[in-house]
Amino acid sequence: MDDNLNIGLQVDLTSRLVTVDGKEVSLTATEYALLRLLVRHAGRVITHRQMLREIWGPNAEEHRQYLRVYVTHLRRKIERDPQNPVHIKTESGIGYRLTSSDSLSC
Repeated sequence: MDDNLNIGLQVDLTSRLVTVDGKEVSLTATEYALLRLLVRHAGRVITHRQMLREIWGPNAEEHRQYLRVYVTHLRRKIERDPQNPVHIKTESGIGYRLTSSDSLSC
């Protein structure tokens, strides 16, 4: 792939547009809610509990499997190599972080 075309992940929250390498990515409502939360806290770790509470509500705080499934789905759509993610980093035992080097606009 031509390096000039590798513009990476771009998220525009105003227009609800997500692109990877210039190509639009279709996300489910839950995947988008997860990405939006990560974008709003880009560069900072968000705990599992906080993510579960904000996306699924207070009764879901102990259901980390939800989060693992949706992060996996999201990585498949936005990462070039989902097994070695660049955008969504796992903070073991704590939560996740979106790298702040991505092109994000609110």
